[in-house]
This record gives sequence, C-alpha cells and structure tokens, in this order.
Amino acid sequence: MTPPYKRIHVVINPASGKGQPMLKYLADLCKQYGVEWDISLTRKYGDATQQAKDALARGVDLVVGHGGDGTQHEIANAVMGSGKPMGILPGGTGNGFATELGVPKDYRQAVEVLCTSANVRHIDVMQVGAPTQTGDQYCIQRLYAGIEPEQQVTREQKDKYGTMAYALMTRKQMKESVDAPMTLTIDGERIETHGLKCYIVNSGQGGKGSIDKEFRVDDGILDVFVLSREVRSKIAAAERFLHNFGNQAQGYYWRGHEITLECEPSKALWADGEIFGRTPVSVKVLPGVLSVVVP
Repeated sequence: MTPPYKRIHVVINPASGKGQPMLKYLADLCKQYGVEWDISLTRKYGDATQQAKDALARGVDLVVGHGGDGTQHEIANAVMGSGKPMGILPGGTGNGFATELGVPKDYRQAVEVLCTSANVRHIDVMQVGAPTQTGDQYCIQRLYAGIEPEQQVTREQKDKYGTMAYALMTRKQMKESVDAPMTLTIDGERIETHGLKCYIVNSGQGGKGSIDKEFRVDDGILDVFVLSREVRSKIAAAERFLHNFGNQAQGYYWRGHEITLECEPSKALWADGEIFGRTPVSVKVLPGVLSVVVP
C-alpha cells in the first residue's frame, strides 16, 4: 500500500515513556510501509513547538508528538495554520487527548496508525489570549485557573503514583485553598461567582477518566465550570463526573463560544497541563480547525 504520509517527523519528550521500545517500532513499521522518518528530542517547554515548526518548514507530511498532553499541546500550536495534520504517540501519564481520539496506547499499534491511516478528525481548538502572553496561543483540551505552580503535580509524583497523583493533589489543593471572587463573561453575559478553580473545557477526557461524556472535542462549544468549597459545587461536579444528571448537575456550570475570566486576586493559568500565565484570560472556540490522524 502507498502510505498516506511519506515523510514523518517525531518530536520526542524523553521524560515521557512507558518502557516500550518505541524507536524499534518506528524503525520496523516505517521500513515495512515505506515511510521516511526522523526524530528530535526536547529539553524544555517550547522545544516541541519549535522543532515541529522546523520539520514543517523542511516539508514533512506529518508531525507527531511522543509524550503526554503537554507535548500534544505544543505540536498543535505548531501545526495550526500549516494545512498539515498532527499525529499522536501517547507517552504521558494520563494521555487524555489520545484517549479522546481513540489513538491506541500500545506503541506498535499507534505507530501503525501513523503509517497506514488516512483518517483524520477535525477538532475544535481554543484560541487563548492573556496579557502575560505575546500573541494568541491555542489549547486543545482544557484551560484552568486557580492552582499555583508549587501546588501542581510533580514529575516525581506522576512517576510514583501514575494518574492517582492527580487525585491526591486535588484533595490537597481543596483542603489548603480558599474561595476567591471570579468574574466570567460568556458570550456577552457577565457572571459573578466564586471558587477555588475555574475550568474552560474543550475535551472531556482526562487522565483520570471522563470529566463529562457530554463535553465533546468537536461540538463547536466550550464548557465552563467552577469548583468551590461549597457543598453545592462539589455535588454538581460529582453528578457530572458520574454522568448522573440530576437537579444539581447544572450548578456552577455554563457553556459558550467566547469566554473571559477575571479573578481577584489574579490566579495562575494552566493550558493542557502546562503553565500559561495569569488571569485575566480570554478564550474563543475555533470549530474544526485542527486535523489529527486517528485510526
């Protein structure tokens, strides 16, 4: 068969990986299907985006990210506007983006998808702007505010506890933090609320499972919710997580296309698990603008 992508570049986050011989699968399967391939290694945040842009400038047909959701975030920022798709080799702790799109966790199967599949899924992207950033950037899964860098899950915790590290840290964060005023403007409607964290969500799949199966990556709309110390907030979030849409599931929850978030005091922002800046922040959904190779 003729491979849909003759030249593939793989950006590898060496901090990721699950002990599988990924390079061997790349070598074996790319040779089998007649695909040219090369790789680059990242050292710090931002490397993946630059390396992907460099590969696109050389004329590769497909740029692939090997790593977790943060790596896929960087690759997406590189391919936006290029007319080329991106591919996924899931190597992170949670791999929520890969799960959302049905990409196999097994490396051999994932490489085979890249070599043989002509299927692409056109997904929504969040265009994100903040005063602490130069120019707009793009977010593929979720953006949230409310956790300072020193409160975030560390690489050591993820290596030791896997996805359970997120649950343990969330419990600690809820215990040590206090609610603060938040102002949301959603499609022109101003909403005054308060909470510990505010999420603006494009994809409902996370490393610990689905936040909400109704949150879809290609529905052209963003889901917004606030987590508060108030019992009503916790019940609403639990009902959505358990897909039990009772009377309280709509509490602290909104939907929209253009969202602005302001917090007092300012809160740290995280985009697809990576530190992004601080509030205020503006977000706009761009429907179906990112193409991703899928089975």
